[in-house]
This record gives sequence, C-alpha cells and structure tokens, in this order.
Amino acid sequence: MNYESKFNGAGGTSGGIIEFFIGLGMAVAGAYLLTDQVTVTSGFWSFYGRSAFGLTLVPLIFGIGILFFNGKSIVGWLLLFVGIVIIFAGIITNLNIYFQPTSLFNTIVMLVLLAGGIGLVARAIVAHK
Repeated sequence: MNYESKFNGAGGTSGGIIEFFIGLGMAVAGAYLLTDQVTVTSGFWSFYGRSAFGLTLVPLIFGIGILFFNGKSIVGWLLLFVGIVIIFAGIITNLNIYFQPTSLFNTIVMLVLLAGGIGLVARAIVAHK
C-alpha cells in the first residue's frame, strides 16, 4: 500500500502540515486579540426621527400570512425572504463598532499574528517543490 499518496500535506497538496497548523494558530490568536479590542453597541432604528422597526416587519408578516394560506405561493416566499433580509440589514446597519484604545505595539502584534497566520495557511495549501 502506498502511504505516501494517502497522506498528503495540507489541502491534499504537498504543502506543509506544520506550517498550516502554526499559521492557523497564529491567525486564530491574532483574530481573537483583535476582536477582543472591539466594542459593539446597537442603536435604535429610526426613519426621520421615528422608530422604524415596525415598518420592517410588514413584508415579513404579509409573507407569513400568505404562506399560511398557500404554502406554495411564490409571492409569500418572496415577501418572507425580503422581510428577513430587511431585518438583518437593519440590525447590521444600526451597529456601532468602536476599537478600544490600545498601544501601538499591541496593535502591531495583533495584525502581524493575523496577517502572518493567514500567509502561512495560504503557503501551506500551495504545493511545495
């Protein structure tokens, strides 16, 4: 049995498994440290000063109502999908993301770990000569 062809490197190529796991560890550590410095808050949905969350529920409610009447209705499925997309888009657009103050050294360490880890993972996936 040819074990050499059965156990290839990362991604089935001749790349290095050790490079892959070191890079993955670096990328995970860098991403964790970077996201640990971020604060995410949420605001309220407004449209010209008024709360607009109820308006985003209208297509969702109509879509659900139509689907209860006829589960094969294309219009009902379309309204349901549009309602869900509007709600998720509204949640994302109303997020306020702040990077907490940190030292330049810590920021460089976080970015080097993240970028270096992604680079090592990419290098491990590419075939080696």
